[in-house]
Amino acid sequence: MDKLRAMETFVAVVERGNFTEAAQQLEMSAVMVGKYVRELEDRLGARLLERTTRRQSLTEAGRVFFEDAKRALEQVRMAETSVERLRASPSGTLRISAPTTFGAYVVAPLAATFQQMHPKVRIELEFSNRIVDLVEEGFDLAVRIGQLADADLIAKPLTLYRMVICASPDYLARHGRPQRPEDLSTHRCLSHTAWGGRNGWKVKDWEGPAHWADPDFTCNDGNGLRMAAIAGAGLLLQPEVLVADDLARARLVKVLEGYWPEPHPVHIVYRQDRRPLPKLTHFIAHLLEHAAEQVAA
Repeated sequence: MDKLRAMETFVAVVERGNFTEAAQQLEMSAVMVGKYVRELEDRLGARLLERTTRRQSLTEAGRVFFEDAKRALEQVRMAETSVERLRASPSGTLRISAPTTFGAYVVAPLAATFQQMHPKVRIELEFSNRIVDLVEEGFDLAVRIGQLADADLIAKPLTLYRMVICASPDYLARHGRPQRPEDLSTHRCLSHTAWGGRNGWKVKDWEGPAHWADPDFTCNDGNGLRMAAIAGAGLLLQPEVLVADDLARARLVKVLEGYWPEPHPVHIVYRQDRRPLPKLTHFIAHLLEHAAEQVAA
């Protein structure tokens, strides 16, 4: 039994005074109205209406249930109205997951400008390099770098994620500028603690020995490695978005440009919904419009 429909039918019978007028209001047959009322009484184990050939009246249980059912239906209507308001313009909480560096340097600024345009939206950002479960963890949207595996999500290409190799002018003045990957054997290559010999300091089209696989300087934070590179500690391999401003201000200088790792695709992923809320659709449009320029900034 559809409990809400049965409650709605019972309230209509009471308010309209009989089954026939309630049926007209609800656009169903009087027989179906009677069926809903009987099923409701059977479920509750109590008689709600006293019915004769001439009139009907509420029992004591019916009066109590009528008032409570009417309030419950009003709460349902209010809930539906709240969702309709959400659909009318961006509002509510928007939960976003993004990789740490890309999230901080691309997603966070764009989320801020989006909120300025839509102040009724509350932003919750979580930066993590793990793959979150949007459904289980309650995220509206995630940004993912690299190949996608979850076919149940909608994915839209956003931009490319490039890794660059660079160093401070001071370091290059002291140690020289590398021209080929084999030159890295004579340089200090700053490395992230999470990298191993297989997944760190890869360069394009180089099959020779990884002389830099045992680095002299490691850190568990990309921004920490960036600051060390600016201070002249060695060559840096980090995302372009992390060092774009330093390159523009010549605090860091690009090297080995023909050997940078192949860029990875960046996608927005979100759950399938035939009628996604405006807070999500508008934010996706905002990312798609401005992410590329934010990366290049």
